[in-house]
Amino acid sequence: MVSFLMFGSCLWEWSCQRLEWMLCFFTQGCFFPFTSGSSFYKSFSKVKMTPLTLLCPLSISSSSPSRSYLPSKPLVQNPSFCFSCSSLQSEQVTAGVTGTRSEYKPGVFDDLFLSLFRNKMVKEVGWDSDKPGYDGLIEVANRLMSSGRTNSDTRDTAVRILRSLFPQFLLDLYKLFISPLGGGKVAALMIARVTALTCQWLMGICTVNSVDLPDGTSCESGVFVERCKYLEESKCVGICVNTCKLPTQTFFKDYMGVPLLMEPNFTDYSCQFKFGVLPPQPEDDITLKEPCLEVCPMASRRQQVARSTDVGQWPKA
Repeated sequence: MVSFLMFGSCLWEWSCQRLEWMLCFFTQGCFFPFTSGSSFYKSFSKVKMTPLTLLCPLSISSSSPSRSYLPSKPLVQNPSFCFSCSSLQSEQVTAGVTGTRSEYKPGVFDDLFLSLFRNKMVKEVGWDSDKPGYDGLIEVANRLMSSGRTNSDTRDTAVRILRSLFPQFLLDLYKLFISPLGGGKVAALMIARVTALTCQWLMGICTVNSVDLPDGTSCESGVFVERCKYLEESKCVGICVNTCKLPTQTFFKDYMGVPLLMEPNFTDYSCQFKFGVLPPQPEDDITLKEPCLEVCPMASRRQQVARSTDVGQWPKA
């Protein structure tokens, strides 16, 4: 359920030091990277910068190496930034066999992130699993999906969980002061990078990439998830759509002022985040017309019911 959501929760609930780090990231690392005396200023004072560069945070990774208008220096220059970010402490382990996907190696703070996120879900659902770790989180997600009277109820509950990860004033300030900058592109760029940095514990390996915006331009405000762990472990279209995709799109648009389109692929379990792009109307969203996966834990029971009632396919998301 993504997207850079545990970043805010951990900063607020873990310690004031993490909140100071976040403010430092927003002011020094994202849209004032060249403040006099900062590590960014010292590192890049001799580099010729364009106005666009001043507005854009440094690229973490990109799936389109042939096109890059950002400096090649890594984003992480501040030691406190390195210490605080779980995904930067983690390593990407790539299999040597051609065609196999890379795997995410958990970082030192991932258990903390998972625990905080799971506690928010448990508080809202009113039930917890006996299983530890990620398996327990998936069981709580299943209970969240099954406890709602309708899919709409499930989505509303998921949005409340996402809101609880942040103090309300932080959401209001972001929406008021940051979202309007650069026609919304600055906020979209920032969120894409924070998502790639902090949410790999939930989704797996992800990279920042370029996406086409409604105004005809392109911007590196996308995040590509190679193989979403949340979808792969839940094995359920309904859980993906109603506890992740739709609630996350609603949360970013309504409470942070950043449009988001998420495009999960139920064949290879990848997912494309497009920050700065409005999602289509529900009746035009093909994701909502996807039938249940054959590997879904409830698929066999649904299939039996469908056959007994002469229904041609399983329920859609």
